[in-house]
Amino acid sequence: METVETPRRALPTGVYLLSFSLFAMGSAEFLMAGVLPLVAVDLGVPLSAAGALITAFALGVVLGGPPFAVLSLHWPRRTALVTTQVVFAVAVAVGLVGDYPVLLVTRFVAGLAYAGFFAVAAVTAIGLVTPDRTARASGAVVSGLSVAMVAGGPAGTVLSHVTAWTGGFWGVVALTAAGAVACAVGLPAMRSGVRPSVARELVVMRRPRLWNVFAMTMLSTAAYMISVNYLAAILAEVTRLPEVWVPAVLALFGVGAFAGLAVGGRISDRRPHRALVAGGAGIAVLSVVLAVFADRAVVVVPVAFLLGITAFVLNPALYGRVFALAADAPTLAGATTVSAFQLGISLTPVLAAAALTSGAPVTAVSWIGAGLAVLTLPLIALDRRRSARSDAG
Repeated sequence: METVETPRRALPTGVYLLSFSLFAMGSAEFLMAGVLPLVAVDLGVPLSAAGALITAFALGVVLGGPPFAVLSLHWPRRTALVTTQVVFAVAVAVGLVGDYPVLLVTRFVAGLAYAGFFAVAAVTAIGLVTPDRTARASGAVVSGLSVAMVAGGPAGTVLSHVTAWTGGFWGVVALTAAGAVACAVGLPAMRSGVRPSVARELVVMRRPRLWNVFAMTMLSTAAYMISVNYLAAILAEVTRLPEVWVPAVLALFGVGAFAGLAVGGRISDRRPHRALVAGGAGIAVLSVVLAVFADRAVVVVPVAFLLGITAFVLNPALYGRVFALAADAPTLAGATTVSAFQLGISLTPVLAAAALTSGAPVTAVSWIGAGLAVLTLPLIALDRRRSARSDAG
């Protein structure tokens, strides 16, 4: 049977160990973008080829979670978590001592391991708490990514510029190894309370309501990430903010994201659809405000913070809905949720490029984000109606 906490205010230590490990591994995702020019020069490849290193990692995340979920279904979860962290750390380390083709392959492998860890970590976290705190626990785990966004990626970038571009990644290797040891020592060898079954997992994945949540996840993630990815360009080209202040404004989004996860985690266990509607509508409204008032720093700066809050209020609720709908077979569903998040992130460069190459101003990306957020609202309403009908039945 699962280990379950006794009722108390604080979450179990194991949840925070998982959050730390996700912070360590997630820092590698945000770090590469900050050192791309250095990587291109050092490896003697064009900047576009260096950019493929980001794509390779993203593909690994999108493709890696569900197969690993099936492969590791009968493993103790602690074994799966430690194994993925070890594979991730080894892949990153091997890439740092190899040439460009080796680095490209190891980035893909690292993405696979990262997706596997993320999926199993989310399921493990909800097994450590009582059923009424699943959204809060999953939100606490995901908060590791917010810390990676605010601190891990930027700190690694600074380290890479002070030393060599590899310096930040060696830091990621060290932190991931520490996380693996902490999980091996601090987590119980948990298994699902229900006998694992690949067939049952696949049957659960056929539920249309589950795919509705995956669609909400992909669209809402793309809705805020498209503005975040081009926020620096908006601040420089439209707001005309002094360059020294740009990182601080970007960090405000991360601070807001951390706050949003804390709020969303507490709301989502009891009122998931309220958190979903607030997040989706908030992203839509704030994206429009950003597009219209992008030339006014007094508006853009608080909007960056508020966008972080509204964007990440959604995440615990999305995980909560997935695990509510797939309670009897959560592993593959949790892994597919990770893939949906990453697919939403991966869509943003494609959508932005389509607008910007046609001659649209950079603020067009925020209009696209608003449109994507609006598209999530009918899906949320559909899920709420079906949930109410199910409860009534």
